[in-house]
Amino acid sequence: MKTDIASYAQVFRSRKIAVIAFLGFASGLPLPLTSGTLQAWLALSGTDLRTIGLFGLVGLPYTLKFLWSPVMDRFVPPWLDRRRGWIVITQFFLVAGIGAMAYSSPEKAPFLIAVLALLVAFTSASQDIVIDAYRTDVLNPPERGLGAAVFVTGYRIAALVAGAVALILSDHIGWRHTYLFMAAIMGIGILSTLAGPKPPSHADHPTSMKEAVWGPSKDFFSRERATLLLVLVILYKLGDAYAGTLTTAFLLTGPGFSASEVGTINKGIGFLSVIVGALTGGTLMIRLGLFRSLLLFGILQAVSNLSFVALALTGKHYGMFIFAVAFENFTGGMGTAAFVSLLMSLCTHRYTATQYALLSSLAALGRIVISPTSGFLVEAVGWAPFFFATFLIALPGLILLWTLRHAITAAKRDD
Repeated sequence: MKTDIASYAQVFRSRKIAVIAFLGFASGLPLPLTSGTLQAWLALSGTDLRTIGLFGLVGLPYTLKFLWSPVMDRFVPPWLDRRRGWIVITQFFLVAGIGAMAYSSPEKAPFLIAVLALLVAFTSASQDIVIDAYRTDVLNPPERGLGAAVFVTGYRIAALVAGAVALILSDHIGWRHTYLFMAAIMGIGILSTLAGPKPPSHADHPTSMKEAVWGPSKDFFSRERATLLLVLVILYKLGDAYAGTLTTAFLLTGPGFSASEVGTINKGIGFLSVIVGALTGGTLMIRLGLFRSLLLFGILQAVSNLSFVALALTGKHYGMFIFAVAFENFTGGMGTAAFVSLLMSLCTHRYTATQYALLSSLAALGRIVISPTSGFLVEAVGWAPFFFATFLIALPGLILLWTLRHAITAAKRDD
């Protein structure tokens, strides 16, 4: 018992954990400024809907970041180290890019603001590559669950600041000063990076671009049951993601809650629940370990989808509404903490940037492929059967997880 308490205390006192939380904030801040918040600026500036729709292409770097991640594994900047050096470079460019967006004008130069937004998105995706690698390299296995949790917390808070808070500020100080303020608070990320510890020298960096490109795949497939591990990465959160594609639409058109009710309860309680869930899951992982956490949190994730089946059957019931939203987001946060820890455990320190970028892109693949079918399924069977189907979709990942329990334990042990 004393050993467990000492383990908890050691993790919570870790400077690394605090730094990871602030890096999560730095990672989450730029995305809304090139997506939802930028769309609001464009719309209020009178930009036509077709042009606003085309701005969705600005997000492409986030899905294609694995293409240039080998560069960040291969080359070492002349300051700090391989991870923190690249992070600082991207953060300085983000400050400059967001600041430049502040002085652009959707009315006078929409093409210029599109180019700037694309550059900010590219730099933000590059920052994500190296922060993910740094987090993986610097955290020991017992710290990874809580590290993932505080990263998610920082990320979510930043998304709120660059989203809702930025929209409120724009009404009072204008878009230029709002974006300048956002550029200034990116300085939090720079200070956090400089304060962060140097990653242990687990391995040298790749000695050539050929190795940086092909070495990560060769290394990954040399391990036990590698192909099935990749399938697990796709399946583990698939049921949770599939349910999430139409949750807001369901709440508005199914039970018939108002937009303000959905905004207050689904977004507000959901925001708090996912943070509490991630922190709870990360803390429990210190005691449970990786496999047991993945299994327990995965089961809870799947069961939480059944709460929306109950809401669909009961109709406009506020108690069930609050319970379903809180339960689904709480367990989703727990599952995210465990899943991010799984991705970290599957990376080799020599190739962390590329392997993590590839694995995270692969995790999104299942959601991207299956999401377009959700509307057709609802129209065919209705809301309650749809959410029950999302529960069933989660089961293959849990079955595969149990099958791979020895390989997951080995991956953790080999770290």
